[in-house]
Amino acid sequence: MTNAAQQRATKSYRARLAERGIKRFEIMALGSDRELLRTLARRLSEDGPEVDKTRAAVKALVAGGPAKQGGILAALRRSPLVEVEIDLSRPRIERRRIEF
Repeated sequence: MTNAAQQRATKSYRARLAERGIKRFEIMALGSDRELLRTLARRLSEDGPEVDKTRAAVKALVAGGPAKQGGILAALRRSPLVEVEIDLSRPRIERRRIEF
């Protein structure tokens, strides 16, 4: 249980954060990512050009926009097997009869 002084301290702390434009929220993630996410949140709560670069990099990484058309075809064209002549034909044989 919290006493009145602790409640006032928490309320004033959260008010100071709100003045800076910082909001509290809860996320669910793996325990192993705890420090990574805390560090990222701390970095994003600061101001400056480095923070803008970090924010842009994270947005670009997570955005996952629409897939570009022709991605598979481009990957196949980059394959080292492009110039290799491979015979993919199979001999035609009659079906085997299976007795039950």
